[in-house]
Amino acid sequence: MDLKQYIRGIPDFPKPGILFRDITPLLSDPGAFSQAIKEMSSPYIDKRIQYVAAVEARGFMFGSAIAYVLNAGFIPLRKKGKLPHQTMAAAYGLEYGQDSIEVHTDAIRPGDKVLLVDDLLATGGTMAAACELLEKLEAQISGLSFLIELTDLHGRRRIQSYPLHVVLSY
Repeated sequence: MDLKQYIRGIPDFPKPGILFRDITPLLSDPGAFSQAIKEMSSPYIDKRIQYVAAVEARGFMFGSAIAYVLNAGFIPLRKKGKLPHQTMAAAYGLEYGQDSIEVHTDAIRPGDKVLLVDDLLATGGTMAAACELLEKLEAQISGLSFLIELTDLHGRRRIQSYPLHVVLSY
C-alpha cells in the first residue's frame, strides 16, 4: 500500500509558503492507518520495548496504537501544565519563542526501554526536547519512529545520536 496517497498537501497552511502534510485522510482509512502503525512499529517488535512515549497531540494517535502493538505502556508527553502529578520539563525553541513539554517524574524507572513516536519530523526541536526529558529520567531510548520526515528541514541532525525510523520522506 502506498501510504503517500493518503497524505494530503495543503499549500500556504498555516501561513504562506508552507506546504502542510495533512494526515487526516490516512487516519480516517482503516487500512492505511493500520499499515502506518505496522510500518512504524515493525523495527521494534523484538526489542522488548517497555514504554512508548509520544508528544501531544498527533503523536498520541500513533504512540498509543504502537504501544498496543508492542505490548508496552504508553507515556504521554504534554504541554506545560497539562499533567496533574509531579512533573519534569524540557524546553524547546519555536519560530517565535519557546515552549516546553512535561512528563510525570514517576513515568519510568532508570534503564526502562522507551520508544519515542511522533507523526512528523520537521526541525527536530520537539523530539530533541522529548529525548532530553526522558534521559533526565534515565530512560534507555531504544529508538525514534516517525510517520513522515520533511528532509529539507534537516531535523534528524538534532537527534542523530538515536536510532531513527521513518516511514515516509518528503
